[in-house]
Amino acid sequence: MKDKTILITGGAGGIGIETAKAFLEQGAKVALVDISSEALEKTKKSLNHPEMTLTIQADVTKEEEVEQYVEKTVESFGSIDVFFNNAAIAGPATPIKDLEKKQFENIMDINVTGVFLGLKYVIKQMEKQGYGSIINTDSNAAYIGSAGMVGYIGSKHAVAGITKTAALEVADSGIRVNAVAPAAIDTQMLSGIQRNVSPDDPGSAGEAIKQGIPLGRFGTPKDVAEVVLFLASERTSFVTGSLYNVDGGMQAD
Repeated sequence: MKDKTILITGGAGGIGIETAKAFLEQGAKVALVDISSEALEKTKKSLNHPEMTLTIQADVTKEEEVEQYVEKTVESFGSIDVFFNNAAIAGPATPIKDLEKKQFENIMDINVTGVFLGLKYVIKQMEKQGYGSIINTDSNAAYIGSAGMVGYIGSKHAVAGITKTAALEVADSGIRVNAVAPAAIDTQMLSGIQRNVSPDDPGSAGEAIKQGIPLGRFGTPKDVAEVVLFLASERTSFVTGSLYNVDGGMQAD
């Protein structure tokens, strides 16, 4: 990955930060996109590679801002070799009959429209280059239903289909498109899901989740980052249109 350019959305979140670290350790240049400029600056300082790290504040649901984050990355680093299309939210744990339309739309905007827009503009750049690797962040939610999580579940089913469709569309352009499908990763999002499920005792919700993990523990952002690094590399040059589970065996059970 030395001197490669890596673009990461959701770059100030737990998985985004750990993935940035993994690529920087390999000698890559990293462009981090997030909606919070404050979180981005904090992240840049923590990564301790200021000359190799670009931060871009952007809303992934706004087309003009997506186009701009792609342009700024190319202007600064010259290319986009790898795109980690990672920004997402979980949303509230609410039954369908009680969920407000605007809440559902917000989840779909970030998790689906944000993924689509990132693909739209990064693919255009990668087609100019004649190569590239794209990794979308999906979830084990792409395979299951979960009461009270219609927005998140629906959005992650959509990302699975978008990943496979994009892979087919760009296969003859030297571009690969895959996805990681994490579950029960120890991040702020997981903590939020536990609070949504059991506001009075989120710890019990966490223990219930852990009991359903064959490996017996929560995953870490580093566990996901290592798979992203693998899918970004030439070691997976014949892999496209695939979803890689990072779930401690949950999907196999």
